[in-house]
Amino acid sequence: MTAPERLRPAVEQLLDRTVVVDTLEAAEAVVRAHPDHTAVTAQGDLLSAHRAGGGSEGAPSLLEAQAAVDEAAAQLTELEERCERLAGEQDGAAAERRARAAELEEIAARRSSAEREKSRVAGRVGTLAGQARAAEGEAERAAAAVAKAQESLAAARQEAEELAESLASAEEAQEAEGAEDPDTSVRDRLAADGANARQTEMEARLQVRTHEERVKAIAGRADSLDRGARAEREARARAEERRARLRHEAEVARAVADGARQLLAHVEASLERAGQEREEVERTKAERERTLTEERGRGRGLKEELDKLTDSVHRGEVLGAEKRMRIEQLETKALEELGVEPAGLVRDYGPDQPVPPSPPAEGEELPEDPEHPRNTPVPFVRAEQEKRLKAAERAYQKLGKVNPLALEEFAALEERHQFLSEQLEDLKKTRADLLQVVKEVDERVEQVFTEAYHDTAREFEGVFARLFPGGEGRLVLTDPGDMLSTGVDVEARPPGKKVKRLSLLSGGERSLTAVALLVSIFKARPSPFYVMDEVEAALDDTNLQRLIRIMEELKDSSQLIVITHQKRTMEVADALYGVSMQGDGVSKVISQRLS
Repeated sequence: MTAPERLRPAVEQLLDRTVVVDTLEAAEAVVRAHPDHTAVTAQGDLLSAHRAGGGSEGAPSLLEAQAAVDEAAAQLTELEERCERLAGEQDGAAAERRARAAELEEIAARRSSAEREKSRVAGRVGTLAGQARAAEGEAERAAAAVAKAQESLAAARQEAEELAESLASAEEAQEAEGAEDPDTSVRDRLAADGANARQTEMEARLQVRTHEERVKAIAGRADSLDRGARAEREARARAEERRARLRHEAEVARAVADGARQLLAHVEASLERAGQEREEVERTKAERERTLTEERGRGRGLKEELDKLTDSVHRGEVLGAEKRMRIEQLETKALEELGVEPAGLVRDYGPDQPVPPSPPAEGEELPEDPEHPRNTPVPFVRAEQEKRLKAAERAYQKLGKVNPLALEEFAALEERHQFLSEQLEDLKKTRADLLQVVKEVDERVEQVFTEAYHDTAREFEGVFARLFPGGEGRLVLTDPGDMLSTGVDVEARPPGKKVKRLSLLSGGERSLTAVALLVSIFKARPSPFYVMDEVEAALDDTNLQRLIRIMEELKDSSQLIVITHQKRTMEVADALYGVSMQGDGVSKVISQRLS
């Protein structure tokens, strides 16, 4: 094609990948071979992979008619499948988009973590550099100290040699003098100087050894700091590499996200077109389904009417068969039980014959006049006669069967009734006596329990105050109005505490409160002797001394047998009994009176 230069770009853009063919068949072949091309026939028909259009004539073209036929026949199911496929692709694209967003967030988190790691590594490198510089200064000071110690050692050695020479010369002079008395002062002074020189030498050697150890320690520390610095530099390099990799991954993720957005846009456009096509197909489908529903409703109505007629005929046949069977049964029963033929039975006792009047009610008398309406037969009315039949059957059932032994049974039952009546009277009398005894016992139990409770509560307050100086304890009834079923609560408040429940006290406090309750019972109702098993095991020395004083008071009126491991409890006893197991498994008992 030819066109002006200023319009050529627009024409080329407009007619890009457009082919002119002679026939519609050639256009279909071109589009099938090249789906991205558009074919135009000489008649003006336009055909592409996603579009079809007729020529400019007024009548529909052959292509439009063929497209309409194809859409009506085949694209209904195809469009539904395409919609489902596009919906699945949209869900997949959305899931891919969410995955890419999650990857972006993860990459951003990793990048920020790498930045924090880089800052931490930089700070660590600075710290290590400062420590290395400090170690170098310490090493220089240690080297100077070592040099100074070596100089001190050399001087000490020289002084020791000089003192040794002086000592040798003094010994030679002493030998030369011979008979003269030796002067020990010079020798002692020289010996002291030698000892001082050896001490100085030893201290110098120790100082040199100490400085050498310090130099080695500082050198080792410097090596460890150097290794730490190298490790930090390597970690910093790895962090740089990881940050570069994260930047690359972020760029890739952004590119993938851009591609996903473009794909999502294409998918949304395809979904919109598919939705429009699907709506058109659904409208057609709805019309056809509505027609089919109407026809099906009409068919169901006719079928229901046919079923009703069939059921009616069937019920009539079943009812007729039942009536015939009932008539046959009645005829057979009349012949077997009454000996009357069916014809004679109908003739003499049929519904056209009058029936006797109803019998009089209980206490009613019939008039003596035979012409009275109560004495004359009445016409047969089925409902009234069925009612008379049911009343007669009920009266017959009430009579039951005749029992010839009824008099003997009545006499036996009467005797049994009299015996049971006497027994019942005895039971009633016994029950009244037992109730009186129970009442008296309850009154006595209530009286004894009340007295024991008041005495124990009074003693408990005094004993608790002695075991817990400054504390407060008392016994409280759960139901004061019913002394036979009431319970007893123990309220204990040690000094310095506000709690009263035993569950909030410590183990020693609970144990001491229990001991206070037992002692209160002992004092309220004394007994000849008491046996107590390690009651003071959880008590400290102070509380143990208080309990021992109370035990000494109880000794005046009762005998106490106490199992204990406490020495202070043993000290106040009158006699001790020890039980131990020997090697052969036999127990041995020893005793000792302390009086």
